[in-house]
Amino acid sequence: MILIDYSQIALSNIIVQKLNDESMIRHMILNSIRMYNKRYREEYGQLVICADGMNTWRKEFFPEYKASRKKNRDSSGQDWSEIFRILHTVRDEINEYMPYKVVHLEGVEADDVIGTLTMQTQEFGQAEPVMIISSDKDFIQLQKFNNVKQFSPIQKKFVTDKNPRTYLFNHVMRGDSGDGIPNVLSADDTFISEKSQTPLRQTKIDNWLENADNLREHMDDEIYRNYQRNKKLIDLTDIPEDIQESIINTFNGQTKTPNMRVLNYLIKKRCNHLIEVVEEFYNG
Repeated sequence: MILIDYSQIALSNIIVQKLNDESMIRHMILNSIRMYNKRYREEYGQLVICADGMNTWRKEFFPEYKASRKKNRDSSGQDWSEIFRILHTVRDEINEYMPYKVVHLEGVEADDVIGTLTMQTQEFGQAEPVMIISSDKDFIQLQKFNNVKQFSPIQKKFVTDKNPRTYLFNHVMRGDSGDGIPNVLSADDTFISEKSQTPLRQTKIDNWLENADNLREHMDDEIYRNYQRNKKLIDLTDIPEDIQESIINTFNGQTKTPNMRVLNYLIKKRCNHLIEVVEEFYNG
């Protein structure tokens, strides 16, 4: 299975190249999908588009989640309302005309889709090979499964870590500033109030790692509460069960669009260069 982080392959090019034309953005997204499908379909099989839904459950659980993203976008000088309109339009076109399942649900992030589908492929002895196309290091934790690989469309290289389980533990303890998640020593509003995080030494994390089975006894109440906060937000095994069930049901309930519709779509949208390589869009 090839799991495409839709916003990653789209936004990485839009930001770097400062694209805002619908035809150019469509061509860029489709060409990226074509490239990864051609490269990996023989070994990994079907390609799945994993898209972000609105009003993520993480925001409800932790209101400060990704709170600074809008401010950063507003200062970029790009028309993000138009960009997101185009991304949503192309996503819906892919769902209608391309031979890929598209998993897009209200309240669900692409992280949830990728995490849930990856874990499902490894259950009950299936051990299906999975290629994740994303630069997001949150997915390193999924490499605890030997059959899971990750390729970064931004850095153009594989994302790896010697010990994915230890990486996840460190990630939870240190938080994720990009997502507005403070380290376990810092308050919920650290980033939105522009406070400095309380410094967290690696020696302290290493000590907690040695006592990972009974952390409650080695943390005071506030730190343990923050640990639980971060683990819920970062550890993909903590995705709520109803969210996981919705993802699996949506995936299993979809039927792939026949390959024959791809050509008509490319002609309709005047993707002339892609028409010449239409067979490279066909799913594995």
